[in-house]
Amino acid sequence: MIPKTYSIGDADIRPWGRWIVLDLTPHLVVKKLFVAPGKRMSLQLHQFRSERWIMMQGEALVKKNEEELILRPGDGVLIPQNTPHRLSNESDQEVQLLEIQFGDLLSEDDIERLEDDYGRNE
Repeated sequence: MIPKTYSIGDADIRPWGRWIVLDLTPHLVVKKLFVAPGKRMSLQLHQFRSERWIMMQGEALVKKNEEELILRPGDGVLIPQNTPHRLSNESDQEVQLLEIQFGDLLSEDDIERLEDDYGRNE
């Protein structure tokens, strides 16, 4: 199967919120993520890419391996390849962050869900 690559303007609605692709190069994708109040992303990892998250609005709890940290506007975190991670919005306001993906394969096909509140890891 050939993985679908991103294009500028690609967008998707997810059970936790939505995302849109803002920019890209052959080895880098910039997405803006919007995480709804009280929602969280799946606990996941990526085999072929790393990510850097930069918080724009709100406050979120990030789990990276066994470490937990709070991100506020201006804060960032690096998620290396093959690192289990999850972002949770435990507040009553929408969280907005930039997700910068970099690596050899930048595709939605490079998501391994370890736990998911919405049944997508089955």
